[in-house]
Amino acid sequence: MLSRGRHVTMLTEGTYPHVHGGVSTWCDQLVRGMPEVDFHVVALTGTGREPVTWELPSNVYRHSAFPLWGPVPGRRRPLLGRKRRRFTDIYERFLLSVLDPSAGCDFGEGLYELALMARAGQLSAALRSESVLRSLMWIWTMPHLEISASRPTVHDALTATDLLEHALRPLAVRIPDDSIAHAVSAGLATLPALAAQRFEGVPFLLTEHGIYLRERYLGYRAEAQRAPVKALMLGFYRELNSLGYRRADLITPCNQYNRRWEERGGAPADRIRTVYNGVDPHAFPQAGPEPAVPTISWAGRIDPIKDLETLIRAYAMVRAELPEVRLRLFGGVPAGGEAYRTRLEKLAAELGVVDGIGWEGRVSDVSRAYASGSVVLLSSISEGFPFSLIEAMSCGRATVSTDVGGVREAVGDTGLVVPPREPALMAEATLGLLRDPERRADLGGRARQRVVDQFTLRRSVDGFRGIYLELAGLPEAADTDVWPVTESAAG
Repeated sequence: MLSRGRHVTMLTEGTYPHVHGGVSTWCDQLVRGMPEVDFHVVALTGTGREPVTWELPSNVYRHSAFPLWGPVPGRRRPLLGRKRRRFTDIYERFLLSVLDPSAGCDFGEGLYELALMARAGQLSAALRSESVLRSLMWIWTMPHLEISASRPTVHDALTATDLLEHALRPLAVRIPDDSIAHAVSAGLATLPALAAQRFEGVPFLLTEHGIYLRERYLGYRAEAQRAPVKALMLGFYRELNSLGYRRADLITPCNQYNRRWEERGGAPADRIRTVYNGVDPHAFPQAGPEPAVPTISWAGRIDPIKDLETLIRAYAMVRAELPEVRLRLFGGVPAGGEAYRTRLEKLAAELGVVDGIGWEGRVSDVSRAYASGSVVLLSSISEGFPFSLIEAMSCGRATVSTDVGGVREAVGDTGLVVPPREPALMAEATLGLLRDPERRADLGGRARQRVVDQFTLRRSVDGFRGIYLELAGLPEAADTDVWPVTESAAG
């Protein structure tokens, strides 16, 4: 327990403990690294039926799955009379705060009003009324708004309202008032924390790995909805993101790149503490001899954000120069990602490289994935401070990575960094390393030493231990932006 009985409510969205991946690994490391701290994990999930894929340690005294989809929560009776008119007024001001910033309506105040209704079990039913659709159509078609030129339809209004109702459901989550609310991403995971901070005075800690808002914009580029729907949802995420940045008691980005983004989004600089992700150098030891056949390895989840199309295209270019080279892909396919895996297989077939690619699936010992490669690649279009990169560095492997998020901070001068979505440049960098064993060995050795010096698990966990104590009412010295924890060199 923390001081005066405080414990931590960890708020996740689509990750721990239901999905494997970098953020989930970080959550598990944090929980296991502080056995003296009690955790309640509130996981925002799709349906609530997703299995728990992580073995939860004993200090997770409770785990609650909160589904964003599924049956409508709360009371089903519609609001009547004055309550309905008051809700309509609240909701229209909320919509104006999202769609028309010049209207002067406060997004936060509107959100807190909706939170009170969600807590009373009234919000979902209220959002399914005909008056809600009329309000949205009225605002959408205001002549001075650009979105009116898209000629929104009633179908658009139904789609957007349905998406928004599901997105707002976490406002009903109650966090104990003797807790610290730790949202491990921006976005929907911050909704319960914002409400608990406002109404019960619960301290609110926000940790951001990838940039949530940027990833929403990237994701909606591929969505089939029409422009009015995208405008409403992206406007909602933008305003929620900014509110979370402004209201969090502390923000702990995992790199300086995120810090700069958060400051631009309205986060006060004096409330930001950079705490880098860390790995255990003993769990990811020096990999030893390289494979006899030149091999490129990759580890992660099979997901569009990882941009494996670029990786496969780069591999095809490398193979044209070095026909013996192989590509080994280690990682599982998350639920709903099967179509993306099929797309990748079709691309490999079109490029004529199917026989050189090994789809290895998830492995229990990830260090073997890095050891299997002569060079380790990362091709993502969005990252925070990627575990797969610092794990590969800890194993002493040379890396080629895309220049996203905190990648440059992680690599320093111990690996090669190329622009995202540029397979020719990735192939060129990879070929250079495959043809130069001395350079690979030099980069790999210096990469491991960089992890030992700067990015160990102990350093990361100790940083959050101090932050928890501070938010619980036992301040510790924090004289620098990056949490000052000493670390002796590990082997």
